[in-house]
Amino acid sequence: MRRADLVIVGGGLAGGLCALSFAHFRPRCTLLLVEPGPTIGGHHLWSFFDSDIADRDRWLVEPLIGHRWTGYDVHFPAHGRTLDEAYNTIPSEKLDEAVRAALPAEAIIRAGARELGPTHVVLDNGERIEARAVLDARGGKADGLKLGWQKFVGQLLTIPQGHGLTRPIVMDATVEQLDGYRFVYCLPFSPTELFVEDTYYSDTPHIDVETLRERIGDYAAARGWQIASRGREEQGALPVVMGGDFEALWPASDGVARAGARGGFFHPLTSYSLPDAVRFAAWCGRTARLEGLPFLTRRRAERHWRKGAYYRLLSAMLFKAAEPDQRYRVLERFYRLRAALIGRFYAGQSSLSDKLRILSGKPPVPLGRAIKVLKEFL
Repeated sequence: MRRADLVIVGGGLAGGLCALSFAHFRPRCTLLLVEPGPTIGGHHLWSFFDSDIADRDRWLVEPLIGHRWTGYDVHFPAHGRTLDEAYNTIPSEKLDEAVRAALPAEAIIRAGARELGPTHVVLDNGERIEARAVLDARGGKADGLKLGWQKFVGQLLTIPQGHGLTRPIVMDATVEQLDGYRFVYCLPFSPTELFVEDTYYSDTPHIDVETLRERIGDYAAARGWQIASRGREEQGALPVVMGGDFEALWPASDGVARAGARGGFFHPLTSYSLPDAVRFAAWCGRTARLEGLPFLTRRRAERHWRKGAYYRLLSAMLFKAAEPDQRYRVLERFYRLRAALIGRFYAGQSSLSDKLRILSGKPPVPLGRAIKVLKEFL
């Protein structure tokens, strides 16, 4: 029977960062990482603003950055803007490389887990591993949550004649509004390589992949970009949380420590998980006691849930107060606010004055419906 100080189950973003943090802060800790897939992190791109990451945690993500830009653009029907906030992208290949460099080969176990307890894991093949602590980082659970969805298909396009973009377009909402709030997201990796993602804040998680692929092609054609080839593709449906019950999401009777989306560690409105994953991994590796890990991680998750109430209110405003094809107006208005406020919002660190400023003035949704949503939260 194998034994370890810590077993991390799930080698996605959260699990991979936790492995790097423990390897850095506790090199004598016997760590096992259990992941059924062939690579750590799967096949993803994760992006973040410089203001998302505290200076003391920067060491954790800096080696993983594949591309960095000094600003980004947003486009709406009645407003466009360039923001001078550095923007970074991490390809999952970089995370995989870093984790494999930090851990011994035998510490990475390619297997699924059929049973987890506070101090043990049973793999799919029946092998049992005993540990001082187990950390469940296997992805999100939706138990007890009221959800909308952010869904997308993205493709890496090769455009031999060049696309002309020098910085990302984080939101281009000048496109036809379909299936809720629709925008296109663009990352220029080189003068001839452009990652284009068609994204929707939708009432359902269903993705018509072929249709979205066609719309990516239509978007490129409308801008005169001739696509020579399409490379890596990503697709997914991420939860946008409007409400729910933390006790249902993570019952007190569940004594296994959690990380990442499994513990609800993501932004309720943007579905953005990287800032929380970095904060959690740095905290966990630096200070968390293994024997108290279930209690400590659940307490942290509960605090995060309480802190996210304001963002859940905004999610409800977006999905319940605005007509689907008018949801873009909420973001159009938001992007007229100060850049520092926008940065704190994405990082999930909005101040009280930020929160008041976002809600002040004439709402970009019908007043009666906004009041109804607000009453549901009071």
